Amino acid sequence: MKLRYKILCGFASIIIIALATLMVMISNNDACEKIAQPEISGPVMRAALTRCYGSADVISFEQITKPQPVAGEVLVRVKAAAVNPLDWHQMRGSPYLMRLGSGLGKPKSAEFGVDFAGVVESVGAGVTQFAPGDEVFGGWGGAFAEYLVMPANRAIVKKPSSVSFAEAAAIPIAGLTAIQALVNKGGLQPGQRVLINGASGGVGTFATQIAAAMGAHVSGVCSTRNVEMVKGLGADQVFDYKTEDYTQSGQRFDLIVDLVGNHSVAANRSLLTPKGTLVIVGATKGDWFAPLKNALVAAVTQPFVDQKLGMFIAQLNQQDLTQLSDMMTAGELKTRIDRTYKLDDLATAVRYSESGRARGKIIIEIEIE
Repeated sequence: MKLRYKILCGFASIIIIALATLMVMISNNDACEKIAQPEISGPVMRAALTRCYGSADVISFEQITKPQPVAGEVLVRVKAAAVNPLDWHQMRGSPYLMRLGSGLGKPKSAEFGVDFAGVVESVGAGVTQFAPGDEVFGGWGGAFAEYLVMPANRAIVKKPSSVSFAEAAAIPIAGLTAIQALVNKGGLQPGQRVLINGASGGVGTFATQIAAAMGAHVSGVCSTRNVEMVKGLGADQVFDYKTEDYTQSGQRFDLIVDLVGNHSVAANRSLLTPKGTLVIVGATKGDWFAPLKNALVAAVTQPFVDQKLGMFIAQLNQQDLTQLSDMMTAGELKTRIDRTYKLDDLATAVRYSESGRARGKIIIEIEIE
């Protein structure tokens, strides 16, 4: 064998070994050892934490130090929080590639939950837009707790007086995903035809209402039991995936928001108008590359077509959250709550979210003892 082939084989072997080692490191779960409770001085609070990766069984409830706001921060007494798929993906550390950011072996942060609504308890120096007693909602790490502290200029706004804490807590991640997928990424305009695959879920129920409020012709995709609910949210047409395949309908859409990922990019693209847009939000389940399949296909296909194809990940921000708050005040956006649980039943709520059967949002009520 010539020397250059030996060198190439050597490099290939090194790369294969390095990739295999990396895969083992990424997929490894550290043991869920019981953590000795540190001594706490001063006020305490109860919080749900995930100190290791795994099923909902890894959720623990602990007494930890109650945070205090520093300059530019607000302390919120949490009244309600919402469960999102993001929560259990982070809990499991899946897909594994997300662990490159969240932590190898175990989470870098044990804080759990993002969506919340509550009452401002106190504010740090320099905070003028919020005051103690203000009812607020938003998104920040550690929402499954009695209190959380966060920067006042991030994703937190005042709660409309016309909605409950539970209704407001349901909004942030799902609502922001819906409006950003439709408007920021999808460029939706009044009169356009939009299809929402997964219209009965947390994001889908908001996307259907937002698109209808913007004057679009909305087609939703859901199961038989949810058809009437999706129609009630403003959909002009509903595909029951139990009895029909929307990709075989022969219809054309200016925008498709795929929240499920159960059809190929090619199948969805065949329904787009020549200048239409496919926004990929949902994905098939899997720990490795299955969730990225459609996103990768879209990225490879995009340079060769006039249609816009791409995956989308929502960003928590105050501007879009304010718009959602205004829509709630105007009665254009309402929360569809499926089930409500107490904080002690958080593991049950997370398992229900993982089942994929939720019709709308799952809420956690948080009461301070």
